[in-house]
Amino acid sequence: MILQALAKYYDRKAVDSNAGMAPLGFEAKEIPFILEIDTDGRLIQIEDTREGEGKKKRARVFMVPQSIKKTSGVASNLLWDNAEYVLGIDTRGKPVRVVDQHAAFRERIRQLSDLTANDEGICSINRFLDNLDLEQLSSLSAWPDILAANPNMSFRLNGERDLICQRPAVIAAIKAKESSDNAGKALCLITGNQDEIERLHTSIKGVWGAQSSGANVVSFNLDAFNSFGKTQGDNAPVGKQTAFAYTTALNHLLGKDSPQRMQVGDASTVFWAEKQTELETGVANIFGEPPKDDPDRNVRAVEQLFKSVHNGRYVADDGPTRFYVLGLAPNAARIAVRFWHVGTVGEMAEHIALHFEDLNIVHGPKEIDFLPIFRLLVSTANLGKADNIPPNLVGDIMRAILEGIPYPQTLLGAAIRRIKAEQHINYPRAALIKACINRATRHSNSGNKEELKVSLDEQNTNIGYRLGRLFAVLEKVQEEANPGINATIRDRYYGSVSSSPVTAFSTLLKLSKHHIAKLGKGRAVNIERLIGEIMSTIQDFPAHLSITDQGRFAIGYYHQRQNFFKKSEDKEMNDE
Repeated sequence: MILQALAKYYDRKAVDSNAGMAPLGFEAKEIPFILEIDTDGRLIQIEDTREGEGKKKRARVFMVPQSIKKTSGVASNLLWDNAEYVLGIDTRGKPVRVVDQHAAFRERIRQLSDLTANDEGICSINRFLDNLDLEQLSSLSAWPDILAANPNMSFRLNGERDLICQRPAVIAAIKAKESSDNAGKALCLITGNQDEIERLHTSIKGVWGAQSSGANVVSFNLDAFNSFGKTQGDNAPVGKQTAFAYTTALNHLLGKDSPQRMQVGDASTVFWAEKQTELETGVANIFGEPPKDDPDRNVRAVEQLFKSVHNGRYVADDGPTRFYVLGLAPNAARIAVRFWHVGTVGEMAEHIALHFEDLNIVHGPKEIDFLPIFRLLVSTANLGKADNIPPNLVGDIMRAILEGIPYPQTLLGAAIRRIKAEQHINYPRAALIKACINRATRHSNSGNKEELKVSLDEQNTNIGYRLGRLFAVLEKVQEEANPGINATIRDRYYGSVSSSPVTAFSTLLKLSKHHIAKLGKGRAVNIERLIGEIMSTIQDFPAHLSITDQGRFAIGYYHQRQNFFKKSEDKEMNDE
């Protein structure tokens, strides 16, 4: 299903000349240096295609013949490769190997069909290589960078725009070779058509944490993986054209500048649809971390999503269109499918909008309105590091968002554990806890309205919520009674008071009397009234709170604290 959907995506994009999708036998590749030569094979210049500064330099992307799988042996690409292959220069202290590499590069050119025998570009390359003058090259300004980085290189004729490998004769020769070899035809599992079976599938690059040279979705590299005496790709027969289509499509989606990819924990996630739709390129903006030069990008994207959903535009226009979400994670030389979801554009849009509605909670004016998934996940991770996010949690959260089902119970537990460990309830953790509890309540109560509100709910009588509010008030009293205090009761008591209230609150209420006595008479009366109002529905302090009520405790505390901040801001504005 995954490979079939990717192959169909390739077919859709391949007919669009502006999509940048490589044709059969080619791939998009960054080529930092272009050797510009004339028809006699004389070097005119070495063009540096890189732009940017320092480590952020990026080379231009060109369509070049598809690369071959390289192992420890010598194997050359056609009409492009690194400087050791193209020029035969030793950059890593292996002069004997470089000789073989350069010979392999020239042999690939000689193996081109008769269609290129008289091609002006190919003849010019052969003349250049026959009379290769490394002393002339060493005098050029680009030479130190070439020796240091061993970059990819290719050729272009002087006065032409395209590379020599893009000339019509070369393209025709590559296509002829792709279609001429009919050996090993069998039934392709993806298309159901007879095709030559691909023995080794092209590596997939761009998966965070995987090998830089690429990894495979389909591979058989040990005898234990083989069946019925078959080897490598014959164990899961995929036609050459289909294998090229799905690998090219996936590499395109995972590209550095792709608007259809984002990182969710350890899962490199890509999105696409059966036909072009705004959601296809908008999901990464909706869920992703906004760039520093455009901090409001995801806010605009989510607001646009809400408008589209409320206006019914996605349902009317693209609603029935199938939409795909694929999460990939590294697994040695292979790529693991972390999650895979198929739905419609209409369903996806509504479920994503619901996700942000569930997360909506009062927050400070400097906080972002719509939290990216990554920021939510790291708020539950030890030390706030992405490496400490449980791998399975990523897939479970994405599935909950995209299917509109309850968030995993482990997410609620992770947020509560982090709060207890750090004695800190921040905006992302509060938003997560509210979303987890409300969505679970909604599903268990057959669509009853949500329990937890966006801001302070004085009518909420849940014991956990009330105790959280009470704890926030007692902390506030302590802060006002001891201005500039470094540590409050939250730093010492939060873990015990949120899980076993009966023991901790008796101590805290006694302590609060001393704090209230230090306040002015008017303020003391207001605080005592607030404490009485909160405790009016509390008959007994429970011995223990369930994990869900511990979450409500956190929200009650958070709401009450935010309400104090709001009143302080309102007072400052009125004083001005």
